[in-house]
Amino acid sequence: MSLFSETIEPKLDAVAAQAAEDAEATDRDGRFPRRVVETFLNSGLGGLISAPETGGLGAGLREASQAVERIGRACGSSAMVVAMHYCGAAVVEAHGSAEARRSIGSGEALATLAFSEAGSRSHFWAPVSTARREGAEVVLDARKNWVTSANHADLYIWSSQATAGEGSAIWLVPRQTAGVTPTAAFDGMGLRGNDSAPVTAEGARIPASALLGEDGKGADVMLGTVLPVFSVLNASAALGIMRGAIERTIAHAGGTRFQHLGQALSDLPTIRAYVARIQLKADLVAALLAGAIAAIEAPGDSTMLRVMEVKAAAGESATEVTDIAMRVCGGAAFRREVGVERYFRDARANTVMAPTTDQLYDFIGRALCGIDLFA
Repeated sequence: MSLFSETIEPKLDAVAAQAAEDAEATDRDGRFPRRVVETFLNSGLGGLISAPETGGLGAGLREASQAVERIGRACGSSAMVVAMHYCGAAVVEAHGSAEARRSIGSGEALATLAFSEAGSRSHFWAPVSTARREGAEVVLDARKNWVTSANHADLYIWSSQATAGEGSAIWLVPRQTAGVTPTAAFDGMGLRGNDSAPVTAEGARIPASALLGEDGKGADVMLGTVLPVFSVLNASAALGIMRGAIERTIAHAGGTRFQHLGQALSDLPTIRAYVARIQLKADLVAALLAGAIAAIEAPGDSTMLRVMEVKAAAGESATEVTDIAMRVCGGAAFRREVGVERYFRDARANTVMAPTTDQLYDFIGRALCGIDLFA
């Protein structure tokens, strides 16, 4: 048996079941999926991509993608919390101290990224927040924007300008650090439970040893470690949202009848054609996702292109699939109990999460035309 089916799948079954049970209330109330996260961490899946010596399961991006996609079928908010945790976990595993790695691997800590800023907007690679060295400490000042799990994560993976010279730096910042404050609750259209909120730092002091990677080379961490994981897992969440919407669309089409005709919606060729189209789009994204993961596992000249393509394609496809799902289900789709409208709203987030789909189109075009991405 594979690692996934023997060790991971039973744990994932429990997390996905909890996500499905809580999904409606999570969305309706804009409530952080606390029970899902507790099940996730207690099951050991929080350490899925952490090394066994840290208490982790020693799996890789492929397994993380499967986990996020499965949870996304049930609840997009929960999938995004998990995806951002794995993004943070990848940085800590690559650059963190033994203690920090154990906190992730053992399931003690929930991590997230704190890259997006009010000053540089979706240009996450260009932080304007500052880090000032004072002896054995670093003083942080920042206005972070859209930090997933802002009020619930234990550890922020935090970007800033370098403490000296040009470039940027990445830090491990506990949420409870004095001077670090989430400033608002999230009340959005979609992914309503993902607790995405601004976070400020005002004279926040952390040890200089909290540096992840090298001072001045934060972009290497953001683009080399985070971006591949972030793009793949965002695409995985989008695929899960597509799969969830398709399942509910098919159930509605087969279970809703024209009484006067004695026919179900699915008896109509137009409805079946729509269902075929959305299934095809999801399968195409799944194939592109598998190709991107393979390219990351065996890096080559086209790896970064695949990384950029998969998030752009998944985001666009998720909006198209859920548009069609709403059309197939008709007026009933506007009712919460059908479940499709939640996926419709959640699907919109991918295209505006940095790097946005429009930015990715530009990056992809630059790569194909031989132009430096950040020139």
